[in-house]
Amino acid sequence: MSRERRQEQRRQRNIERQQQRRAGRTPASTVIPSGVEYGGVMGWMQRSAKWLFLGGIVIIVASLGAGSLIRPSKPEPTPIPTASTTPTATASVTPTPDGSATPSASATPTPDAPIRRSYSAPPPMTIDPKKKYEAVISMKKGGQIRLELLPEAAPNQTNNFVFLAKNHFYDGLTFHRVLPGFVAQGGDPLGTGFGGSGYTLPPDKNGVKFDAGVISMASNSAGVSGAQFFITLAPTPTLEATFAAFGRVTQGMDVVRAITQRDPSRPNQPPADVIDRIEIVEGN
Repeated sequence: MSRERRQEQRRQRNIERQQQRRAGRTPASTVIPSGVEYGGVMGWMQRSAKWLFLGGIVIIVASLGAGSLIRPSKPEPTPIPTASTTPTATASVTPTPDGSATPSASATPTPDAPIRRSYSAPPPMTIDPKKKYEAVISMKKGGQIRLELLPEAAPNQTNNFVFLAKNHFYDGLTFHRVLPGFVAQGGDPLGTGFGGSGYTLPPDKNGVKFDAGVISMASNSAGVSGAQFFITLAPTPTLEATFAAFGRVTQGMDVVRAITQRDPSRPNQPPADVIDRIEIVEGN
């Protein structure tokens, strides 16, 4: 059979199949040759197959991208001892009658006076950097933490801590943020991480290594916190570029490590351990 004859027969079969489709009689087993063009909507889809395919890919990619934007990411603990400045919806503090006054060295409250939780400025420098200072943190559930303070290495933070401790600022407050292998952070009047003393401190700079048991003040974008402090639970050299140590634990590291672990940024946390009091011991 000649080539022209085969082409004529193929053309004839295509014509017959098109007539059958128009009459609604296309056999179910018929295989449509790739060269046949459809009419109507099917024809438009056939002619636009490439663009429909590309459009489908775009839609799939866009949906996957939108899903990643809409789907909330799993929160991870931030390895920085921060003292946040934005209040939460439930955060509140009871102001004291003299809460707007500038702190003074003689502001020690009497047994019947309320404890001041807010000041308008850092305390004046009252410590002697040449003297020795120790802080003894007594926990409500039992146990004591004794710290050697470093007035020469961090005079601003040491002076502030001594002032607040002597004025009972920390009595009854908690260690609100305790992350295993990182820090135990406390001293927030609100117990949420969003409270403070009403002021920030001038920064101290020193080369004290952040081994386990180092104490320093937390910080945020506004500066060094005037209230919140943290004690390292393990060596944290990554903090040395940002924070300055003002003391180290000499006794009671077991008490520090026994402080209840909790992260206030996560739901259903256990109650925070309470600080009964902080006493300052001065030496020559």
